[in-house]
Amino acid sequence: MNSFKSHFKFSKQERSGIFFLLLIIVALQVSYLVYSKAVNNHSAKLLKVDEATQAQIDALKKSASQKGTLVIYPFNPNYITDYKGYTLGLSVIEIDRLHQFRAADKFINSVQDFQKVTLVSDSLLDKISPYFKFPNWVKKAKTSNSLLVQDSEGSFKTNVVHVKDINLATALELKEVNGVGDKLSARIVKFRDRLGGFVDDEQVSEVYGLEPAVVQRITKKFKVLIPPLINKINVNTASASEMAQLVYLNYTVSKAIVVYREENKGIHSFEELKNIEGFPSEKINRISLYLLL
Repeated sequence: MNSFKSHFKFSKQERSGIFFLLLIIVALQVSYLVYSKAVNNHSAKLLKVDEATQAQIDALKKSASQKGTLVIYPFNPNYITDYKGYTLGLSVIEIDRLHQFRAADKFINSVQDFQKVTLVSDSLLDKISPYFKFPNWVKKAKTSNSLLVQDSEGSFKTNVVHVKDINLATALELKEVNGVGDKLSARIVKFRDRLGGFVDDEQVSEVYGLEPAVVQRITKKFKVLIPPLINKINVNTASASEMAQLVYLNYTVSKAIVVYREENKGIHSFEELKNIEGFPSEKINRISLYLLL
């Protein structure tokens, strides 16, 4: 016990040394704390946020977080390029249908027109159609015409005639026109189907057996509201049999076209077709809508 107590007995000099050692340790701790605080305050004063740079950094972070997300801006569907169509989700065939339609100098004027031309799915149409932007002057196809009709008393009144798309009309609907019976209505539908659809209202007059007055009554009630997508025939590569499938060209004329292009190393303009014997030159403008060079 006495031996144990001897370890805790210090002389006056030893106690003084221990006291000063503890004092030095405490002083060093206090000095370190004061120094650390001073350094932190100094660093905070040196660090200054550049608001402009920070704004750019925030914008880059936001852009990076949206990477892979397609941002669609309003656009005119008549001028969709291959790349634009690809990013929108259109297939190559759908884009080609649009370009073929525009190559005929025709325009899409509504969402419904776009789907009928390209044949895109309803789901894709619902996704991209809200961004369609048509020029202010574009007007949708009319569904009715107003005519002034004179009654028996000599006064005029407005008579509304509902116009339907002739490319969608059935034989039964065509029979509603005075002067069109079973044979003529069936003949109109057959002629339309052979053409692949009417592209002009006046093409109805080319149906055999229709009198001018009847044609006039038909075109008052039925018009080309949405032109069809035409599978054009290339006059420089198609065979005589392929060209003869067009209503306006018989096999004899088609064969003459093949001979002409072989002798002249190709056909370079539609005007050259007038040089071919038997070619219906008076219909060149209409026939050219179904042909390619």
